[in-house]
Amino acid sequence: MQRRLLILDFDGTIADTRATILRTFRMTIEELNLSPRTDEECGSTIGLPLVEGFKRLYPEITAEQSELYTSTYRRIFRENKRNLSPDMFPNVLETIKALHHRGFTLSIASSRSRRPLLEFVDSFGLHEMIPYVLGLEDCQKHKPDPEPVLKTLRELGFKAEQTLVVGDMPYDILMGKSAGAKTCGVSYGNSTKEELLSAGANYIIDGFEELLSLLGE
Repeated sequence: MQRRLLILDFDGTIADTRATILRTFRMTIEELNLSPRTDEECGSTIGLPLVEGFKRLYPEITAEQSELYTSTYRRIFRENKRNLSPDMFPNVLETIKALHHRGFTLSIASSRSRRPLLEFVDSFGLHEMIPYVLGLEDCQKHKPDPEPVLKTLRELGFKAEQTLVVGDMPYDILMGKSAGAKTCGVSYGNSTKEELLSAGANYIIDGFEELLSLLGE
C-alpha cells in the first residue's frame, strides 16, 4: 500500500508510557482517597483526554472534582516521569528515520497535553522528522472524533486516501476511520488485536518496524 502521510499516536505506539501512567493513576487515586480502580480499568482510558478518562472511571464526577483529579494527576505524572522515564518501543526510532528518508510525512495526534508531549518528542530526538504534533489543546474534539485527523489533513495538504493512522487503541482506529483514512493497529500497546480488529483496523502489526514492509518501497 502506498500512503504518503502517517498520523501516529504517541502513548502505546511510539512510547511505552503504560507503567508511568498506571503508577500515576494509582498514586492519584490514593492521594485523593478515591474508590480503587484496577490497572485494567485505568489502562482502558489510555488515549482519551484525561478529563474523559476520569469520567469513565468515576461517572458521577463533578466539574470541580474533575479539575482536582486532573491537576493532581498531572503533578504526580511530572514527578513520576523524572523517576520512571518511558522509552520508545523497539525499532521505533530507526523506523521513523527510514520512513522520513523515504519521503513520508509523519505527524502525531495525541490526547496528551501539548507541553509534555513536545517535551517527549524533543527528548526522543523526533522533532525534525515529525514536525507536526497535535496535542490536547490543539483540537476542540478528541479521539475517537475525527477532528485531529481532519485538522492534520488540512494543515499539511493531504487527502484521507493518502493517509494511514497508526495507533494502539480502538479510539485511534475509530478516529482514522471516521476521517476516511486507512488505519493500522499495533498489537504491542495497550489493547489487543481483537479489540483493534473490532474497531475496524485495516491492518495489524506486531512491531513498529513492520510499517516499512506494509508501506512498500
